[in-house]
Amino acid sequence: MVDGFTHLDAEGNAHMVDVSGKDTTVRIAVAESFVTLSEDVRKRLFAGDLPKGDALGVARIAAIMAAKQTSSLVPLCHPIPIDGIDVGIEEHALGLRIEVTARTTAKTGIEMEAITAASIGAVAIYDMVKGLDRGAEVGPVRLLRKSGGKSGDWQR
Repeated sequence: MVDGFTHLDAEGNAHMVDVSGKDTTVRIAVAESFVTLSEDVRKRLFAGDLPKGDALGVARIAAIMAAKQTSSLVPLCHPIPIDGIDVGIEEHALGLRIEVTARTTAKTGIEMEAITAASIGAVAIYDMVKGLDRGAEVGPVRLLRKSGGKSGDWQR
């Protein structure tokens, strides 16, 4: 570890952290993402009136699939069992907000899975509306809270 960065070895090289000595605990992470949309597209999205179909359903499935693929996408992320993923999508004044809750019983946290799921859910929405709203924007994406493990609870 170099200067508190656990993903760097003593020489400063990237490496996967050894979690074999850690306790298996229940861990939960909650992340959110936002998509800014034009008012017309936001209304059509939540009315289920988009040419490409059920964008909200597609985004939920995309988020779940993304969580399951996180260790393949993020180089130093451990593959962990996912006990559950909840994806909520709500309308808000500028577009929509996606909230993902990810749960595991493992030796390392599930924050990356929650963040990846929220990100890809938002990207899926963008893909579903881009033909109608070229100005749609994704972001911010952020961790809201986590619990479990040695470091305990954290909340934004």
